Amino acid sequence: MDLHWETIVISIVSFIVLYWALSRYAFDKLFNIMEQRRVLVLKQLEDAKQTKEQATQYVEDQKAALNEARKEAYEIVERSKQTSSKQAEQILEEASNAVVRLKSEAVRDIESEKNKAVEALRSEIGTVSVKIASKLLEKEVNMDNTQEQLVDQYLKEVGGKS
Repeated sequence: MDLHWETIVISIVSFIVLYWALSRYAFDKLFNIMEQRRVLVLKQLEDAKQTKEQATQYVEDQKAALNEARKEAYEIVERSKQTSSKQAEQILEEASNAVVRLKSEAVRDIESEKNKAVEALRSEIGTVSVKIASKLLEKEVNMDNTQEQLVDQYLKEVGGKS
């Protein structure tokens, strides 16, 4: 392979002219575009980092809010349990009081009815005794079965009226 000095010199001169032309007209613009792109990428990376931090903070805030909501829900459930327990106790106590009151009223009513029945029976016995005595006085009392027959007859009459 033969090396020609002319070709090497022409190549070097061509390279130098091309480098000078590129640096004069193209490299500044190309480097400016590359620098802008580098700045833009760095800015986007910084924005992405901030967005990630914000998202992480938002997730943490949401977790805290969720935990707080769970605590509040648990407290509400516990308060509801306590309230319902107290209400159940109150209802049972009221029912027990009502039963005692109804029982005492029933005992009083029974006692009152009993007294009324005794009074009615006493007046009825008094009336019956007077009637028996008057019938006994109307008839002559003999020692034979007449007196027993009269009492039996009167009891049958009184028994038939009831």
